[in-house]
Amino acid sequence: MPIRTHRGRAAVYRRLWGWPLRSPKHLIMALVLVVALVSAIGTLLPEISSRGGAAPRTDRDSVDYTVETGSEGSGSEGSGESTGRDELGGAPPTISVPTVTAKSTAPDPAGIDVARSWVTNWVRHSTGQERQQWLDRLRPHTTPEFIGVLETVEPANVPATELTGELRTQQSTKNSMRVLAPTDGPTLRLHVVRAEQGWRVAGYDRVD
Repeated sequence: MPIRTHRGRAAVYRRLWGWPLRSPKHLIMALVLVVALVSAIGTLLPEISSRGGAAPRTDRDSVDYTVETGSEGSGSEGSGESTGRDELGGAPPTISVPTVTAKSTAPDPAGIDVARSWVTNWVRHSTGQERQQWLDRLRPHTTPEFIGVLETVEPANVPATELTGELRTQQSTKNSMRVLAPTDGPTLRLHVVRAEQGWRVAGYDRVD
């Protein structure tokens, strides 16, 4: 039968609160129930929160990688395009490194003189001449690395016997030059570099 008066409800409450105090046994049972209830609540709370799922990511939780590309040398101005990539998703952006070109400078007369001396001694060969004598004349004007290459050359096979004109500079920077040297054989393009000892010939190729 339901309790309809305030006095009746108060009597029931006093009986419930007073039950643990009636005996030590009742008190121990009440403490055990409280501890069990607190443990159950502590176990259920993490599970309930985990079922809710992770919080949605906001703009502050993501990183936007932007890669800008443009066309060059087509006669018209290229339009850049940007691509955003999540840090956990797509591939990282590529970075284009511009090519650095050495600044052109006026030819150094000292380098031209070295090139002229080198060609003059390169065409000086005769039948029966020892290779070492030929190399000794070239050595003061040649890098050590290129001397190692010339040691495999037979002087008698050099296809020229004299320098036939003035040297012309094809390209010149602070530390290197490309010098054209005409001979009665092929025209040589000498690669002259600035070394610790000064200008030296580091190689050549035939233009014609």
